[in-house]
Amino acid sequence: MNMPMLVALMGASLFPAQDLKPVSEIRTLLDAQVKAWNQGDLDGFVSAYWNDDRVTFFSGGDVSKGFKPLRDRYFKRYKAEGKEMGQLAFENLEIEPVGPDFATARGRFRLKMKEDQPTGLFTLWLRKFPDGWKIVHDHSSAAEKK
Repeated sequence: MNMPMLVALMGASLFPAQDLKPVSEIRTLLDAQVKAWNQGDLDGFVSAYWNDDRVTFFSGGDVSKGFKPLRDRYFKRYKAEGKEMGQLAFENLEIEPVGPDFATARGRFRLKMKEDQPTGLFTLWLRKFPDGWKIVHDHSSAAEKK
């Protein structure tokens, strides 16, 4: 057996393939979030978050702790009179399991609205519960307007 083949086989046995099931499940959750948003279903969108007082959302120097304040923030910004939700897309999504019940997801959000097209980066911490994956922490930052 030649040396490169031996090294490849040893590497394969030392580093087993990553379990892709959590990645697929989390991608499905985030795809459902985008779909809910684009249908104007903000409650469907926020259902991806852990419905608990310990869920956190950091953005623009603000901290929301708890599901109700998180939900209220979204409704105030996107469903109040005169507000619009626009169309949401996630790009450059990277999902990394960090244990059997925890994962991170990073990417870019883009919103297309009538008069604006905000974009920015996000990092999510997700935890697997008996009813599936939920976002337990969201840190989103909007890009500065040029």
